[in-house]
Amino acid sequence: MVGAGMKRERKTNLSHHRPIFLVLVAVALLGGAGLLKLPSVDAGGRSAGADDTTQTKIARAMSAGPDDIARSARIIDTDANGNTVVLREGRNGFTCMPGNANLIGEPPMCVDRASLQWFADAKAHKPKPTNTVPGITYMLAGATQRSDSDPNDKTSPAIHVGPHWMIMWPFDPKTTGLPAAHRDHDAYIMWAGSPYAHLHVMGRP
Repeated sequence: MVGAGMKRERKTNLSHHRPIFLVLVAVALLGGAGLLKLPSVDAGGRSAGADDTTQTKIARAMSAGPDDIARSARIIDTDANGNTVVLREGRNGFTCMPGNANLIGEPPMCVDRASLQWFADAKAHKPKPTNTVPGITYMLAGATQRSDSDPNDKTSPAIHVGPHWMIMWPFDPKTTGLPAAHRDHDAYIMWAGSPYAHLHVMGRP
């Protein structure tokens, strides 16, 4: 999937997208070397809805990821007591969650093991994420969020974000040449300058 994305970049303007190209090469090498480690803590949003059937939740969770990843991913939800509920076991190292359309910042998502650790750390309010390699997160069904600059913003109106995917690693606008402001296309760094900075790539991979 990363390779396909790289081919598309070559067909357009490789020099314009060079920072993203280099990031994707690094992530591909890390994954190929088997450096993604299983985290000890599960992350997950609040319950997607008590009235939803299991199949409805699974379908919504799978909508967040590329088909070839979502079809073999583990699907989890969170019950009313905050406990993780496994809706379907998986076999490819990715976990998808249905999210909650009624809550800002609770979109459907599919994440790899490093991203699962990243979100668990954020949920636990740790000073910084503890994943040791970049994580991949897909939100291809879109999302809502409060802020592109402040991870602790709980009051701003919702920002609607189209389909995108992310690399969960503390990228720096100065060293990457990427912008820190919200964009509806290409890539930008969300929450730049904070330990939870990460790369947003708009569109589908």
